[in-house]
Amino acid sequence: MDPSYLSNVLLAGLGGFVGSAARFVVSGVVQRSLPEASFPYGTLAVNVAGCLAIGLLGGLMELRQVLGPGQRVFLLIGVLGGFTTFSTFAYETLSLAHDAAFLKAAFNLGAQVMLGLSAAWLGYQLAQQL
Repeated sequence: MDPSYLSNVLLAGLGGFVGSAARFVVSGVVQRSLPEASFPYGTLAVNVAGCLAIGLLGGLMELRQVLGPGQRVFLLIGVLGGFTTFSTFAYETLSLAHDAAFLKAAFNLGAQVMLGLSAAWLGYQLAQQL
């Protein structure tokens, strides 16, 4: 196996640890600051922050060629992927639209939302049967 592939797996995993821990902390802080809320504001805050971060970093990478390949794997796939996969979904959909692949962008949007929600519902239904 290619050593650079293994180092990228390690970078993504380490970044995922950082991102997941950050998601736990940020989401919890936001939700605890609104104790009467019956809406998942913590998750919303994490998703919006992750989308802002991936848009900023993706734009800097594209427009200014900042960050090397290892840094990209660590930050975009690892940290932000662990922080919220919604940010990856948003960035990939935006990239498709930016490349004028509007049909693919719309399909990705619909498929991710509908299949994701359907899968969550199915998983819940399966859990009730166990």
